[in-house]
This record gives sequence, structure tokens and C-alpha cells, in this order.
Amino acid sequence: MTRTRFVLLTILALVATACGAGGGPAGGTTGGATGAPHAGQHGGLHGTSTAAPAAAPARSGERFVTLAMPEPYMPKPPNGGTDEYRCFLVDPKVTEPDTFLTGTRFTAQNGEVVHHAILFRVDADQVAAVRAYDAKQPGPGWGCFGDAGVGDADWIGHWAPGTSEVLLDPKLGYPMAAGSALIMQVHYSTLALGDRPAGSDRSSVRLRLASGKLTPLRTQLFMAPIELPCTPQEKGALCEREAAIADVGRRFSTDAKELTSQLVTWCSGGKPAPGPTQHCDMPVQKPATLHALAGHMHLLGRSIKVELNPGRPGARTLLDVPRYDFDNQALRPLAEPVKVGPGDTIRTTCTHDASLRARLPLLRDLPPRYVVWGEGTQDEMCLGIAVAS
Repeated sequence: MTRTRFVLLTILALVATACGAGGGPAGGTTGGATGAPHAGQHGGLHGTSTAAPAAAPARSGERFVTLAMPEPYMPKPPNGGTDEYRCFLVDPKVTEPDTFLTGTRFTAQNGEVVHHAILFRVDADQVAAVRAYDAKQPGPGWGCFGDAGVGDADWIGHWAPGTSEVLLDPKLGYPMAAGSALIMQVHYSTLALGDRPAGSDRSSVRLRLASGKLTPLRTQLFMAPIELPCTPQEKGALCEREAAIADVGRRFSTDAKELTSQLVTWCSGGKPAPGPTQHCDMPVQKPATLHALAGHMHLLGRSIKVELNPGRPGARTLLDVPRYDFDNQALRPLAEPVKVGPGDTIRTTCTHDASLRARLPLLRDLPPRYVVWGEGTQDEMCLGIAVAS
């Protein structure tokens, strides 16, 4: 989902130290790691779940604003890869001072190539600079691997397959000050196309805006490393960890290589622990109230879990997806909001299955690889996404 520089800054802001271990959490492993590939996840990747769901009506005090990319864009993945991150400035023309974003409904116009999308908020005093930067770039938008690509911008919404608009308490919302705008970051993946041309895309998003004195929301991210070796049946140069990391850096940037190193430092005491299940413990640094969570992995993902204070009195599971499906990454509201603060720990645990690579049409013709954290569809992630106030 998910942005590397943005994620690094988020972790540094939230975590002083993070201790965990590769190869599974203490006291057991996450279930769901056996059986046939999940039909939705492994049946297609694109074009199977991008139809817009039925729209919920506006609630009291809400209004809708629909924004589309300024013009169609034809994806052009760089460096011989199959992934491109492109950002587009869209302006909801907010004029009222107390305006909040209470819901988003993203529509992927070209479902064959849109992997996911993230909305970033740009404050009013930065909009002119973003427009100037956009105008200097060739073609619509600009390349933005890792984050919004233009300085500070806050994550305030996202879409991935299976995600529809999730409405929380109408008293909650992401602040949208007068004059602020949005950056729509779209991850394009051409992996499923083979030799076919990508075709253009002009995706859109419907914003649900409300005015008043709402409780501000923010997005918090909880990560764990990926250290997934090739299976015993697989051979190849990219089955060597360092070669695989270098390949991620070539396809994206040095930031991608640095993230793998940072995750190992924070989560595994500086020593990678190869295995299908990894976890990371992140101490909470600031008080927050959690309202909803989602999990994000790619095609080798089997399960993801986010826990509060595991192994301690009062421990609880915040998110548990024992059979992860790439085509169903919906945000899941908590039954009741959960307050966290200093002294609490959030643990994110993911299980991946390298044997799926030989069974998935999208991956089976690619060279086998030691899988680390990466932004491409052939790479992997372990990311818990929380909506908090």
C-alpha cells in the first residue's frame, strides 16, 4: 500500500526502539499458511475487483466532491520494470475553514493496471509550489516512488483491491483546511499485461466532505520485515539475499534498499532471520485512539495480524486476517475504539509463502528471488494501516 520515504519518516516519528524477531512471534505462528491459493487473490490481480461499490448517501452535513486526474495517463514503468508510481494534483477547492474529509470512494478507471492508490493532503501554503513542480514535469503528473514526491504531505486515504468507502463515526474526519489540495498517488503495475500495451488511465475519487468541529483523524503505519528465501526447488542468482536487495534498488531507488536495512535493525536486532513468518514490535510513543485497521501484502501473502501488547495482561488482537486475499483489502472498523499510549506495544505479524510463486500465473515465469520489502507486485510488504485520532 502503502511510500518508502514517507514510511521511514512515520516510523521514526512513532518508534523509539522496535524489537521483534524473524521467523514468527513468540508463543506460536500465524495460521492460514497451508492449502490452495485463494481464488480472488491468485486468480487475477487486476480487473476483478475494481468496480465501484454502491454509493452510500450523504449523511447530515456532508457533501460530495468528485475529482478525476487532470487528463489520461499512459503508464511507463522505468528501469525495465513493471511498476510505476505516478502522482497527480487534484483540487477540491475547499473554501470553508472547518472542513473535514469523512469518506473517500476511489474508482480505478483502468483496472488492469491500477494496483493501489493513496491520497495525500497538501496544505494551502504548499499548493503553489506543487503546481509549479508539476508544470515542469513531462506529461501529466510526476514520478513519486516512496511518497508524494513533493515534501510534506499527510496520508489521508487509500484504495486497494476490495476496498470500498468505509464510514466511521460522522464526528471524525481528516482536516482539510481552506485552500488545501490532494495528491493522488497511483501505483501502476503492468505485470499482468504481458506484451499487451497498458492503455491509458484516468482514475477518480469521490470525496465526502463535512463542515464543523470534528475530531481530527490521522493515518498510522505498522510494518514488519520481509525475509522470504527461495524454496528448495528454486535456483537462480536472485535467490541470494544481497542480489535480490540490489535488484530492488535498481528497479526503484536506494531508499528501497535502506528500508530493508532499517527494518532488520528495528525489528530483528540487526540480524535478518529468514523465514516465512516475520513480526515487528513497535512501542507507541504518543496517545492515540484507533478506529479501524487494514492489512496490506502482495501475492505471496498468507496471513496478517496486528496485536496490542501481546503476551501481557489485557492483550488484544486489533486485526486478524488468517486467509489473506489480495482482492479483499478492506478497512475493518473496530467494534469499539481502542486507546493506546506510551508503554503500549503494537505487533504486526505476516506469513508469506514462496511456493505460491510457481503456482501463480503472474509470477511463475519470473526469475525466483529472495523476497524482501519492495514496492513492486513481485516484491512483498507487511503493513498494518490504522486510522487513528
